[in-house]
Amino acid sequence: MTSGAADGPDGPDGLAGPAGLAGLTQRAEAAVQRRTTAFETQDARATAALQVLSTSYDEEADARLAERLDSLAELFGLTEPEADLLLAAAAADLDANLALVFGLLRGSDGALGASVGLGLELSGLPTTSPHGFAFLSDSGPLRLHGLVEVRGDGPWLLRELAVPDRVVAHLAGAEVLEALLADAVVPTVPLELTEGAPVVRALAAGASLVWVRSAAGTAGASLAAGALAALGLGRLTVDLSRVTAHALGATVGAAAREAALRGVGLVVLGADPLGSVALRRALATLEATPVPVLLVGRQAWDATWLPQHPLTVDAPRLTATQRRRLWEGLTGTAPPDGFGALRLSPEQATQVDSYSRVLALAHDAGPDAPLDVLGAARVVGGSLVGGKRPTVGFEDLVLPPTQEAQLRRIVAWARHHDQALDRSGMFTAERKGGGIAALFSGGPGTGKTLSASVIAGELELDLFQVNLSQVVDKYIGETEKNLERIFDQAESMNVVLFFDEADALFGKRSEVKDAHDRYANQEVSYLLQRLEQFDGLTILCTNLRANLDAAFTRRLQFMVHFPDPDVATRRRLWELHLSRVAHLDPDDPVVLDHLAERVEVAGGDLRNIVLAGVYDATAAGEPLGMRHLVAAVPSVYQKLGLRMPADGFGVPG
Repeated sequence: MTSGAADGPDGPDGLAGPAGLAGLTQRAEAAVQRRTTAFETQDARATAALQVLSTSYDEEADARLAERLDSLAELFGLTEPEADLLLAAAAADLDANLALVFGLLRGSDGALGASVGLGLELSGLPTTSPHGFAFLSDSGPLRLHGLVEVRGDGPWLLRELAVPDRVVAHLAGAEVLEALLADAVVPTVPLELTEGAPVVRALAAGASLVWVRSAAGTAGASLAAGALAALGLGRLTVDLSRVTAHALGATVGAAAREAALRGVGLVVLGADPLGSVALRRALATLEATPVPVLLVGRQAWDATWLPQHPLTVDAPRLTATQRRRLWEGLTGTAPPDGFGALRLSPEQATQVDSYSRVLALAHDAGPDAPLDVLGAARVVGGSLVGGKRPTVGFEDLVLPPTQEAQLRRIVAWARHHDQALDRSGMFTAERKGGGIAALFSGGPGTGKTLSASVIAGELELDLFQVNLSQVVDKYIGETEKNLERIFDQAESMNVVLFFDEADALFGKRSEVKDAHDRYANQEVSYLLQRLEQFDGLTILCTNLRANLDAAFTRRLQFMVHFPDPDVATRRRLWELHLSRVAHLDPDDPVVLDHLAERVEVAGGDLRNIVLAGVYDATAAGEPLGMRHLVAAVPSVYQKLGLRMPADGFGVPG
């Protein structure tokens, strides 16, 4: 099997003669003849199969196959011998008679594909030629681009050559998406963004790889798609977050091949895993892909990933104006009030449009009924673990006028957050997130958590309440990772981020006396940085205002102190809680002024007293009366460690 074309000084010479399967048939016939001469015997079945081949080819179809092979060779930079190897490897899948001849040439009674040795022979390459090893190496274009596979682990020349079904289909003139990519391909919304202009210029100048750093909630996918659209290129977009870990490498290779075969650009979302050592080959494949490749990931590009550093850009967040224009472009209608304040990506906006129509059908809304766009946006944005959508409003809150006015101002700021940023470039210039941070301080039960719920409810957002006991970790570096995960989730969703008992983590930074202090201060410094970058609404809640570091207070737009309720406020609280009790005893009326004067506890404790009274009255089969409330007060006082008055809480006389 050492016959074939001789190696020239610059590599093997190509084979002369017809192209396509007709030419391959002639070379197979020559191989049969060589064996007949060598062994002085002739295989009648091989002769018969070759006879059928020589008389049955559709010349026009074979010419089209040859043209597609030439285009494929030009696209992937294949030499003529490499193109011949590709055809030899694919031939058994393109013609059953050739498969039978290949089997007979390999000493089998049945049909087979080409082995490495047979493929080299049919391509005119001596089996001892170094070029044969080079053409079929891992780094050669045939295998790098997934055009040919070498299977098996036996002797080199006896290993199997195989061509993926997708490439065989392309050679046959069929364009079908392979199953491996079916779940990974996602739609994208192209947008012409200012930040995408350098990408357009780089691609137009011949750059083949771009890294788009896209933090949660930014428009990285739309920036990449828009850059390709600006160059008049189509796109194939795959999302690696939809792919299992063991299938990442194969999926990336298939996506790169698919984009090249279609002649479109490739956008890879969730590209961060490609930086791992295990996937460096996949990254090298993307770098060598003959169409533009734009990788969209959350982290910064690492210079160790590839020898050449690609162009890197940061994706922007869409402004409220851009989101409104996007919605108008998608639907032809103006968005509802409050839509601009939702931090939706362009892809999420598309899903909101379709899901709002699903909701209309599910609720049997008439054709003229307005779509529940905000409701659809909340569902598409998703809820977080630990997140909940409050159902309370300002009517459920009893606070002094000053504090209530501050809360209403926070709501107004949050509603018009993006519109305000659109009018000012100061946050862009300072490279800060421009978010809103508020501190709620006060004793237990004074309404801090309820107020956070009211704000989220008024904004129609989830309240993501952070359990600090699950955030702070004794192991170095783990607290920062936990915080990063929390902020990333909050940025990608439409939530109010609520840190309860914030002084546990946000306390004053201490003088460094040991390694523990140093690492604790690093955690605080990281949190300061992350809090400043967050562009949503963050509420910090603490019982001890004095515990807050001055560096935190500089980053707070609002500081609301919740005082212990005075007599007038306590009376309003009693009225609010008792107004929700279904059955009151007319023969034992509640004396509000007396309770407000005598029971000096916070609003949360007053609620517990009313709840205990309702339970006791229900258990006794009676409507709630003053006696039940007076009886419930001592247990609350004992729980709080308060001294009860000597004359109790009953009404004198």
